[in-house]
Amino acid sequence: MVYELRNITKTFEQRTVLNLERLSVKKGKILGLLGPNGAGKTTLLEIMAFLSSPTSGGMWFNQQKVDFTGGKLKDLRRRVVLVQQDSILFSTSVSNNVDFPLRIRKAPKAKREQIVGELLDMVGMRDFGHAPAHKLSSGETQRVAIARALACFPEVILLDEPTANVDVENQIAIERIIREINRTKGISVVFTTHNMIQASRLADETVFLYEGKVARSIYENIFSGRIQTDESGRQLCVAQNGLRLHVQHDKSGPVRISIDPAIVEISRNGNEFSEDNTFKGRLIQLTDEQGRVRALVDVGVPLSVLIPKEVFRSLGLGIGDDVWLNCPAKSIEIF
Repeated sequence: MVYELRNITKTFEQRTVLNLERLSVKKGKILGLLGPNGAGKTTLLEIMAFLSSPTSGGMWFNQQKVDFTGGKLKDLRRRVVLVQQDSILFSTSVSNNVDFPLRIRKAPKAKREQIVGELLDMVGMRDFGHAPAHKLSSGETQRVAIARALACFPEVILLDEPTANVDVENQIAIERIIREINRTKGISVVFTTHNMIQASRLADETVFLYEGKVARSIYENIFSGRIQTDESGRQLCVAQNGLRLHVQHDKSGPVRISIDPAIVEISRNGNEFSEDNTFKGRLIQLTDEQGRVRALVDVGVPLSVLIPKEVFRSLGLGIGDDVWLNCPAKSIEIF
């Protein structure tokens, strides 16, 4: 593991913004961190970049425990680089921006020129070498910021919402760059995003953060609801748009409910399922995702389902088809 985090918390003014029991990042892999605003994603990246210390807990980097006290982080900060969401470039040329980390390390000029050219090629910005960096678009700026980060020769690159404010062309380019960084250079990558499809496309593993904690399910299946008792005395969670789910929980009143898309079952025939938590809906979207197909089904609310490809092929599903979903008890989490 390149990272191992245990019982990490981060508190600001008595408000806990991060509370991670355990999180691991495999060496040489891409980890996607999903979650809404305020979930703690950026705070986590700052701790992983050794720019902020946790309030409590321990973090290990390459099996060595990190000491956040004193002046012991300088070497680690050379091995990990963080690219912020709104990257700021120096008011000079694109090439000089990428050259800066190399000059700091006193690399020979000829070697620097070679490396700068290679890195600008990698991010598709070779033709912009002499352009003033402050006149670039947001997407171009992000690509140069990634090249500058790579000039530090990091073991890990952390990317905070790398495509949040860019157009489609630059989004495609940045996703290609992330794959290439990982595959050709063997650099471990951790990136944050709101886009579950992007995370599924790029990441070897995806972790969802919600209110500073690791949540079990992908967040597009998180709803507000209220637990009440039905006529037969059974517990019922009434979610948005009247979606009614039988649950077993000691909570009552307002709750948040999560439905794991990998556990939800799908069929063309509702007779295959019990009546509990079975809903008829219409298939409105299909996405190919690394060995599985993500189906979005309108059952009064959009519900996401992850289907193994062999199951998907056997069902012969198409956009607009009527389908039945079943949400087993183990797919439902209340918090």
